[in-house]
Amino acid sequence: MKKRDGYAEVKGAKLYYEITGDGHPLVLIHGGLMDSRMWDDQMDIFAQRYEVIRYDIRGYKDSDPPGKKFSHVEDLYCLLRSLNIEKAYIVGLSLGGMIAIDFALEHPEMAAALIPVASGLNGYQYQDAENLEPRFTAIFKAGKTEGVDKAVDLLMELPYFVPAQENSEVRQRMRLMAKENYNTWSVQQDTRMWPSPPSLERLSEIKIPTLIIVGDHDVSDIFGVADALEAEISEAKKVIIEGAGHHVNMEKPDEFNKTVLDFLFSP
Repeated sequence: MKKRDGYAEVKGAKLYYEITGDGHPLVLIHGGLMDSRMWDDQMDIFAQRYEVIRYDIRGYKDSDPPGKKFSHVEDLYCLLRSLNIEKAYIVGLSLGGMIAIDFALEHPEMAAALIPVASGLNGYQYQDAENLEPRFTAIFKAGKTEGVDKAVDLLMELPYFVPAQENSEVRQRMRLMAKENYNTWSVQQDTRMWPSPPSLERLSEIKIPTLIIVGDHDVSDIFGVADALEAEISEAKKVIIEGAGHHVNMEKPDEFNKTVLDFLFSP
């Protein structure tokens, strides 16, 4: 199976990417606590049918740090243009889902299908944040006073990670990525720019096939976002995967992979 990797020049930074397989391009965008390794269970499976591209978003693992103001959406646009990709299926989890949704709105000609997974949504009024904020404050304080390992231990106790507790191998992979990317996700991301008006107000503009995936053990805000996407996007379909929390693709890879492939490969 053909594989290659490299660095793409975007506006003011270099992004690391990996490509596997041949066929219609399919892009995988990781969440805000992990990096592109979170897609390890998808790459070879999806590459049997598609040209699969995963990359580290700015600030994560092998990509350059943020620096001055930038846009994740325009980073993705520049990455695809540098790879001569005109149109792709766009899959994103959590923060990656937000990027995917905004990319479909800003560059509709380049998005053939949209798959937001446990996605956030710009403009959505989060209710869980009030309960989670004190816990994140404790995590960041522990990072400064007791070290990164303690901070990551506390992170892994958040409701997002509860289902992963039952699988030591998955938990360890998550913990490693969270630790190695701590210096990015633990700081205020005030250099990120998002399109305006926010995507919540523009969802009806999305006219491409859309598959919304959530785990049944995720937090309530993620279900709220999924409901908003399903209500406003005309060609949207929602699937709930049982026994999964926030990182659905890592916790239930077989179910996730089949759900995505069935959706993309359906006549």
